[in-house]
Amino acid sequence: MTPAGGDAAPAAIPLQAGDGHRFELIAIIPADARRSLLWLPALGVAARHYLPLAQALARRGTAVFLHEWRGHGSSSLRAGRDCDWGYRELLQLDLAASEAAVAAALPALPRVAGGHSLGGQLAACRAGLAPDACGELWLAGCGAPYWRAFPARERLWLPLAYRVLPWLADRAGSLPGRRIGFGGNEARGVMRDWAGTALSGRYAAAGLGDLEPGMAAARVQLRAVLFDRDWLAPASSLRHLLSRLPQAKAEVATLDTAALGVPADHFQWMKSPGAVADFFDR
Repeated sequence: MTPAGGDAAPAAIPLQAGDGHRFELIAIIPADARRSLLWLPALGVAARHYLPLAQALARRGTAVFLHEWRGHGSSSLRAGRDCDWGYRELLQLDLAASEAAVAAALPALPRVAGGHSLGGQLAACRAGLAPDACGELWLAGCGAPYWRAFPARERLWLPLAYRVLPWLADRAGSLPGRRIGFGGNEARGVMRDWAGTALSGRYAAAGLGDLEPGMAAARVQLRAVLFDRDWLAPASSLRHLLSRLPQAKAEVATLDTAALGVPADHFQWMKSPGAVADFFDR
């Protein structure tokens, strides 16, 4: 719904995954929508933080649905010693529920999936698991965490960090991301699956096995935007991710501070997403 003279009003769609997990999907649907986008947040980031991006895209004719990661924001669960999950639950249960809601809301529109950082990676993984879920991928500040895909300076210490983070999550019951400055309160299984890719360079998940054959078969259009001061997702890490999607037709752009109007790093663009929305909508 679009108020007179204003942006489309966000609406919360209550959802329940197959295992009973409850969360809300935030929908911003303009009257003139030409496509739908299911957007997946970065690790530890609640869906509501992408409302500026959603409104910018809605003004350009894209209906945006902001997915909520298990354990954050509107999610009914919080990671802890007695509550754990991994990529399997995120990819097979939660994303399936959001995809069904998007299809029910706008069945006739072309579907796009995408995300920021880990969200973009898991959108790519999901495209391999469910080829009919989308025909296009939009990625922002996204690349594989594989340590060898980073510049030499980061390669010196990343392997140690990738071992310490899941170890810390196991010891504490969940990763205390807010305290250490990386992610949020993250489930042990998520950290193990993430670290597996970071150390090996391959996408796999407990309970799902090797995700790369499906990714290799995915025929999607792909648009990816990088930020020139984003050390967490350098161009080399995106190239590694794209190597897992050999049949994707990719268009890549790098935005700087002048283009964005804010520092061109991993998170600041979220406050001023107009240039990102322009690139996705071109």
